[in-house]
Amino acid sequence: MQGEKRLSLVDRILRLVTEVRAGEGGTAILLALNIFLVLAAYSVIKPVREALIGEGAGPTVKAYMYAAVVVLLALVVPLYGRVASRMPRRRLINLVTAFFAANLVLFYIVFRPQVGIPLFAQGVVFFLWISVFNVMVIAQFYAFANDIYTTEEGERLFPVVVFGASFGAVVGSLMSRGVIPTFGVYPPLIVAAALLVVSLLVTNYVDSRERRLKEADLPDALTTGAVPAASQEIPLADIRAALSGEIPVEDVQRTLTGEISFEEIRRALEADEAPGEPETEARAKLDATAREVDLSGTESPFKMVFSCPYLLMIGLLVMLLNWVNSGGEIILTDVVVTAAKRAVETGAAGGQTEGQVIGTWWAGFFSAVNIVGLFLQLFIVSRVIKYLGVSKALLILPLISLGTYSLIAFYPVLRYIQWAKVAENSTDYSLYNTTRQMLFLPCTREQKYKAKQVIDSFFHRAGDVLVSVTFFIGTTLFAMQPKGFAPLNIGLALIWLVLAALIGREYKRLTDSGRPPCVG
Repeated sequence: MQGEKRLSLVDRILRLVTEVRAGEGGTAILLALNIFLVLAAYSVIKPVREALIGEGAGPTVKAYMYAAVVVLLALVVPLYGRVASRMPRRRLINLVTAFFAANLVLFYIVFRPQVGIPLFAQGVVFFLWISVFNVMVIAQFYAFANDIYTTEEGERLFPVVVFGASFGAVVGSLMSRGVIPTFGVYPPLIVAAALLVVSLLVTNYVDSRERRLKEADLPDALTTGAVPAASQEIPLADIRAALSGEIPVEDVQRTLTGEISFEEIRRALEADEAPGEPETEARAKLDATAREVDLSGTESPFKMVFSCPYLLMIGLLVMLLNWVNSGGEIILTDVVVTAAKRAVETGAAGGQTEGQVIGTWWAGFFSAVNIVGLFLQLFIVSRVIKYLGVSKALLILPLISLGTYSLIAFYPVLRYIQWAKVAENSTDYSLYNTTRQMLFLPCTREQKYKAKQVIDSFFHRAGDVLVSVTFFIGTTLFAMQPKGFAPLNIGLALIWLVLAALIGREYKRLTDSGRPPCVG
């Protein structure tokens, strides 16, 4: 009961969503606000992307742009990895986010009609840019959140954080609907830049707050303010050597940050500290040693993923998820268009045109997905993770997808397909997004900042390319109709289900052992 009295008002409110302990609510809310601002910025400019690519380049060009995006990411991600190996997380996030915000201001200036850049060029350039921006900045945020939370904390508090993303997407979409009709296509670029700047203010405050709360008693050279974001492993043997004495802990490699490493560094310091002496010889020796060692990570981001089975499985999971979901959107589009034509032909459309019927249907569909997704994120996600665990939660979405595409293949009634897809998409945006971010909690800092970029960007976009290739081959060589791809999605969902089970088992093994994947 005494612990209950120390709960703040924010802690108590958040307990309606998940298990929150005293003092944890502040950071959770700030992180939710942080990703809210990032997702709102992205959602504000998504319609700008569609307007520029649609008017300037057309849907055919858009269909093949994803292959160009994958090539671009193959160049950009290693560059990001090199920067992450040299900069502390705060400087890294400031640099990358400020770069993208400045780009938005630049686009606003040069895309004006007076400058004379053709709409085709605007559409292609902005499509490529936003395809990198939306995966890189979001992945960077979740690496930051994974860096702050231990595995145990993340499993409890990520549902609160990810709610900010869901809510930000909704608010950003509403903002764009209000800005574009009144002010035109380009002003949302400035709105998004401003949101990113505010998100940086929140990021810097959270970083300062967490370092003050968790790292104040550590040597300066071994804090996240000094060590590169993508830092190497620090063997305990090095800590022992720096302290010139043994400590009773396992002789295994640990990451710099996380639930074990901070505690071990403290234990190492306490082993040689005299009571009441805040600055000891042990601390000074450890601090001096750390300053002389190059802690920057050196491994290539792509090599890191492809050489580590756990990370590679996560990458394949993201690719399969996007392959199935994006392919499902094309199948659903075909079903909706067919139903709209039939409604107009039979007079069931109430005087609406085919386009109005289609637009109205999709508006209702997206509204339902957003509402259900927010509800799941608020009241269901944390409870599923608490009572079923991350490993079992990973199985839920592939099972829903399996049912959805079985329904499309064998009983293609739009009303039933609609709600099956609502269940699939809303679960993806809420429960599955949360669990996917949690999979990186046991990872090293270098894996969080480097491998996560490869997985969330390259593998994600590779799923888009596979959708394009699949539909190109199916429609041109085999004259397949979109609904004919439902059996393929059933097969992919089965593979996805098996892969999710393997990842869940490995995640549990890693969290039980306290060891990061593919280290030591």
